[in-house]
Amino acid sequence: MKRDEMLKQARERVQPWDLILVGGGATGAGVAVDAASRGYATLLLEQHDFGKGTSSRSTKLVHGGVRYLEQGNVSLVMEALHERGLLRQNAPHLVSELACVVPSYTWWEGPFYGMGLKLYELLAGKYGFGKSRQISKEETLQRLPNVNPDGLTGGVVYYDGQFDDTRLLINLIATAAEQGATLLNYAKVTELLKGSDGVVNGVSWQNIETAETFTAQARVVVNATGTFIDSVRRLAEPDAAQIMVPSQGAHLVFDRSFLPGDSAILVPHTKDGRVMFAIPWHGHTLVGTTDTPLKETSLEPVALDKEIDFILETAGLYLEKRPARSDILSVFAGIRPLAKSGEGANTAALSRDHVIHIDKSGLLSITGGKWTTYRNMAQGCVDQAATLADLPERPCLTRTLNIHGYHTHADGFGSLSFYGSDAPAIRKLITDDATLGRQLDSQLPYVEAEVVWAARAEMARTVEDVLGRRTRALFLNAKAAMRMAPRAAKIMAGELSKDEKWQSDQVKMFNQTAGGYLVRA
Repeated sequence: MKRDEMLKQARERVQPWDLILVGGGATGAGVAVDAASRGYATLLLEQHDFGKGTSSRSTKLVHGGVRYLEQGNVSLVMEALHERGLLRQNAPHLVSELACVVPSYTWWEGPFYGMGLKLYELLAGKYGFGKSRQISKEETLQRLPNVNPDGLTGGVVYYDGQFDDTRLLINLIATAAEQGATLLNYAKVTELLKGSDGVVNGVSWQNIETAETFTAQARVVVNATGTFIDSVRRLAEPDAAQIMVPSQGAHLVFDRSFLPGDSAILVPHTKDGRVMFAIPWHGHTLVGTTDTPLKETSLEPVALDKEIDFILETAGLYLEKRPARSDILSVFAGIRPLAKSGEGANTAALSRDHVIHIDKSGLLSITGGKWTTYRNMAQGCVDQAATLADLPERPCLTRTLNIHGYHTHADGFGSLSFYGSDAPAIRKLITDDATLGRQLDSQLPYVEAEVVWAARAEMARTVEDVLGRRTRALFLNAKAAMRMAPRAAKIMAGELSKDEKWQSDQVKMFNQTAGGYLVRA
């Protein structure tokens, strides 16, 4: 994953690509892995950094979707549970089981939720993560030491999956590169090119770092831009009807004391119709999420005050130690690209199924879905793209394809466990230069070697790339991340041959972005 080499490959290719992918989030990366592993010549272009949007802002759960079962969408739940199992199989360094507890406060809740979660377990079949069961009040308090004990009668425990979204995404980008794909961040598609028949057959794109512009031809162009999907479609058809509805979800991050055990809390019903989770994540407590309809999308969405208040209020009903605004270490918002369905205003009720859409121009767009089902979405997309472009028929290989970093005992790498098989290389950086073992800030475990690794091996180009998406500092503790920024900028400058002005500009830009992750007390 060397950006200069990727740029050279993109610039020098004369023949048309089999596929050009626009968008470097979970869907685009998944399609790139699938297409490249089938042997199709693949180019992926991302306007910002990989995972800048929704794909780095999830609830950090690999799950079937308990509430989709309640909605009666059994097929989506079965698909997601199946894919959950494949993801743990192919990326065990990033996906692990997580015990989730539904606390009961009335006599009927335990049996009621117990039956539903038993069905959830049965649907998972051989891909199950553990057996669900009703538990006593004592065991509920043992698993959730901070749960509100007033009126507690017991609970139900079931098992789902947990992961680090952006780390998985970066590993998918690396996997696609290993399979032969060319992938570029900071490469913005500015125009969709058409042949004399009016069919899209390529793109014009700009290297954001240098402002240089290029063109690339393709047998098929795939639009996987998430919340920007309709904007890209309108590059080819200005009057294209909307097929995506944006919905914002916000999450709050607190220290571990708010959820000191290793189990998550599931609140099955909130007043806005969503499930709410409080989960342990990277030594912190993550609570979310909301479902707020939006009219416009943004690369850097900000949580609304009403979302923050709603999460605090709901969490306060279930946690004995009630969280307050002053306890929030970081707040982040993500925008879900939901497939448009009717005119209903309640986005919580919209299906999370994905949609593959082909415009009259021949542009193939994919939207909807969720992180857990990215692989299956990608398989269907590549199948459709190959048919559309009359590519040679080749089987999908991703069901059993190990994702970069694959390691079955990554826990042995301590704080570097999320790097999987890359962890020894980062350790060697520290062995060769002990100063790289220094923590960037006392509040977080990240060390200087991780900044070096991000710049050398993971195509990080900015301080935000490192502190937001290669490590998760910004999402865990915004103030600590801001303290880390000057040192991170200096290390990156050495790796990328940048001057002091670049460093100061980077720190300033990062601090502006990080301000959106802070909450007024």
